[in-house]
Amino acid sequence: MDQKPLAIATLEEKIIGLLNRLKENHLNLTQLKVSNDTLIQQNKSLEEKILHLKEENKSLKIANNLLGSSEGKTQTKTKINSLIKEVDYCLQQLSEMN
Repeated sequence: MDQKPLAIATLEEKIIGLLNRLKENHLNLTQLKVSNDTLIQQNKSLEEKILHLKEENKSLKIANNLLGSSEGKTQTKTKINSLIKEVDYCLQQLSEMN
C-alpha cells in the first residue's frame, strides 16, 4: 500500500512537468507565429522593393540608350515602337468615338 501514494505522487510530478512543457511549447509557438508573420511582411516589402528597383533599372537602361549608349539599342527601338503602336491605337479609338 505504501507504493500507491508514491506512484501517485510520481505521476502528479510527471503530469505537472508535462503541463509546464506544454505551456512553454505554446508560448514558443505563439512567439514563432508572430515572428513568422513579421518575416512574411518583411518578405513582401522586399519583393515590392525588388520589383520597383527592376522597373527603375529598366527605365534607366532605356534612358541610357536614348542618350547614345550602344548597348540595347534594339531593345530601346522595340520599346519605342511598342509605345508608338499604343498611341496609334488610342488615337484610332478616339477617332472612332467621334
